[in-house]
Amino acid sequence: MKLLFPLLICVIGISSCQQKETKTEQKPDQPLIGSWHLISSKSIEKGDTTVTTPPKDQEMVKIFNGTDFAFFTHDLKKGKTTNPVYSSGSGTYTLRDSDYSEHLVYCNARDWENLDFKFTVKFSGDTLTQTGIEKIDSLKVDHIIIETYVKLR
Repeated sequence: MKLLFPLLICVIGISSCQQKETKTEQKPDQPLIGSWHLISSKSIEKGDTTVTTPPKDQEMVKIFNGTDFAFFTHDLKKGKTTNPVYSSGSGTYTLRDSDYSEHLVYCNARDWENLDFKFTVKFSGDTLTQTGIEKIDSLKVDHIIIETYVKLR
């Protein structure tokens, strides 16, 4: 009987040392999560289509986790050009089926901060197409964008 109580305490102590399962934001079946490289972007304003990015000397990536996104654009000459380019932004997103919404919290174009944008996304293998309207009355921005990305990882 004297040994039973200390043995019981040891068993309880050892069983409480098991590694606890942690929950992550990511769902492995969520195709959006990862890093994406922009391969084409178009802007449609008043019926006129303009290919907007990426120029040959720039690249853009967009990164998603389970709740947040970030994008980065830079020139390929590491800023050693007459017109160096660097832009970035990040915020939160929701994705329900093909309905995708962004809330842009941080952006080097500060007038775009704290705005919401709604898009439709389509996945085809390792390709993501994001289509939607960017409308900001105060900046006189009102156009449809179509962005195509290829998944990096």
